[in-house]
Amino acid sequence: MENVGGNENSSFHDEFEKLYGKEVDNLKPGKVVKGTVIGQRNEFIEVDIGYKSNGLVPRAQFTDRKGKLHATPGDIIDVMIIMAEDDSGQVVLSKERADQYRIWKEVEEKEQRDELVSGVVVQKVKGGLQVDIGIPAFLPGSQIDIRPQRNLDKYIGEELDFKILKISREKGNIVLSRKAVLASERDALRSETLKVLAEGVVLEGVVKNITDYGAFIDLGGIDGLLHITDISWGRINHPSEKLTIGQKVPVVVLKHDEENQRVSLGMKQLTEDPWIAVSEKYPVDKRVTGKVISLADYGAFIELEEGLDGLIHVSDMSWSKKTKHPSKILSEGQVVEAIVLGVDTEEKKISLGLKQISDNPWEDFAKLHPVGSKVTGKVRSITDFGVFIGVGDDIDGLVHVSDFSWTKRVKDPKEIKELFKKGDEIEAQVLEIDVENERLSLGIKQLENDPWEAISRRYPAGAKVKGKITSITDFGIFVELEEGVEGLIHSSQLLLEKGQEIKDVYQAGNEVESEVTNVDNEERRISLSMKSAQRRRDKEDFSGYMEDDSSPVTFGDLIREKMGDTGGE
Repeated sequence: MENVGGNENSSFHDEFEKLYGKEVDNLKPGKVVKGTVIGQRNEFIEVDIGYKSNGLVPRAQFTDRKGKLHATPGDIIDVMIIMAEDDSGQVVLSKERADQYRIWKEVEEKEQRDELVSGVVVQKVKGGLQVDIGIPAFLPGSQIDIRPQRNLDKYIGEELDFKILKISREKGNIVLSRKAVLASERDALRSETLKVLAEGVVLEGVVKNITDYGAFIDLGGIDGLLHITDISWGRINHPSEKLTIGQKVPVVVLKHDEENQRVSLGMKQLTEDPWIAVSEKYPVDKRVTGKVISLADYGAFIELEEGLDGLIHVSDMSWSKKTKHPSKILSEGQVVEAIVLGVDTEEKKISLGLKQISDNPWEDFAKLHPVGSKVTGKVRSITDFGVFIGVGDDIDGLVHVSDFSWTKRVKDPKEIKELFKKGDEIEAQVLEIDVENERLSLGIKQLENDPWEAISRRYPAGAKVKGKITSITDFGIFVELEEGVEGLIHSSQLLLEKGQEIKDVYQAGNEVESEVTNVDNEERRISLSMKSAQRRRDKEDFSGYMEDDSSPVTFGDLIREKMGDTGGE
């Protein structure tokens, strides 16, 4: 019995050893086994893996980023054995390591099958981005997009698909590429787009890039150029006025150059050209309403409808104001009324007028103040050539310097400022009105009779005159004969000896005698001569000698007397 019993005990012992050894093999560190969640013990989740004691997994491994716990009793999970027994006899397990083991295996299998993996961009790292695909992976900066990207922050938090470029479990490295995915998608789209790409085909594209001369549209793997002139029938200064990057737009293929792989696109061609019926829709003199879309030095462009605009030239903005820039009257976005002045369908131009909306004040002024009538106004501005007088309704008239006085000549522009001051009230006569060119000529001297008719009678040719020198020039001297009346003695008519200069012989303020040689009423000029006056005096002296019988003399006596010779010496 003992032998039998001993044999039984030995057999049981052997069987126990086998089972225990098998169980110990199952608990080998690094092995992944299935377990059932039992419950929570302090900061651990208790898991039954079919061993004599339950295993423990840190609670943090069941908590998501928001702190929510994902562990319910009865859940069957994969865990990795970290240690068969710790100091307290507990089996140490890791759900996180088991998940990583599973993910590494899945990633390796996908890499072998050339499949894509999905992941979330977590953060920027040196040389690129870190991606969470269940385990950390690296996305180099050169593999982020087909085109170089400067702003990597915009990708953080994005969930994207990637191609696996390189994997090394030993080093714990996984290198991804989004660029390869985009290139593959683009090639697939390009293949599909090429099947339908032809002139006249309408496609939907996405604005990829905007330049000064147009926009590049992604048609699906193929980029086409939408030139600025083909965006709208109307006037635009920059494509960004109509387009934004990322915007979906319908376009028509204008030209497809297969050899050079260039596609020209159009957007305005999808609508009818508004210029076709513009003459009928916008006849001359029609009152229209539009919005100011842009301002230039020479005028303002008004949008009458989509793709159709007209120009209000700066000269047609105000009847009275001399506008230096349209911005002084109009602003972008402002809605205005205008009158159609002209339409040029060939040049695709519409001329508009803003001032024509109201009555022309120049026409009203011309009716109330015909040529010859008197007006009163205040000096608005003073120039070198005259003064501008405000005569009502912001209409200015010019009194030219030649119309200040019949007799007084203004030789220096500074004299004008001595005669007039801004704000002075002036009476003048209307000399000329040019309504079309908005010009008004006024005169002050015309309020009085022209004194030159009497002057020409008072100073006939040959008359002896005396006067004071008022000014000296290189060509002669001016002599005042009476208040406001001057005559010119030309240098050739002065009594100068050879080598003498005018300024050395004559001084302003000196009184001189001369003879009137000519009076020009039109030019208001009196020509004088000192030589003529001298010849007249010589002639009178000679005649006097000849008529005096008590003192008989000879012609030689007269010559000697003039030369200072007494004849006896």
